[in-house]
Amino acid sequence: MIPFIAGVFLAVIVAALGKVTRFEQDRSFYPTVLIVIASYYVLFAVLGGSSQELFWESVVAVAFAAIAVFGSLRVPLLVGVAIAGHGLFDLVHHGIILNQGVPSWWPIFCASIDVPLGLWAISRYRSRPHESKHILAGQVGGSRA
Repeated sequence: MIPFIAGVFLAVIVAALGKVTRFEQDRSFYPTVLIVIASYYVLFAVLGGSSQELFWESVVAVAFAAIAVFGSLRVPLLVGVAIAGHGLFDLVHHGIILNQGVPSWWPIFCASIDVPLGLWAISRYRSRPHESKHILAGQVGGSRA
């Protein structure tokens, strides 16, 4: 239960900091969060010491990074969907890739961050449809970003 509560707490903190500091207004904020989130399994593969695990975890991390970049440049809403989707991936990860370096508490901890944070990002992108056009054009608030 503690990993779940800690994860939700961190999701709230990241969302609040993004909003209060206005970092989330930068089109790279949530895509960067997604790239960092996806990279942790690569770290766990290094800790686990398996080249095969490292390869597959890297493939998955690159896929999420590609979604982050594409979403940032073309479909911002996709970034929030991918963050939440990564949380769902956390819950089935062990059945797809057997990574000995992943702590037993990690999937629920990470999912409890990713799902709420992804839903928050989706709500932020949906509440600012007029800004999405500027984000897509590389502009925020009418000026070049």
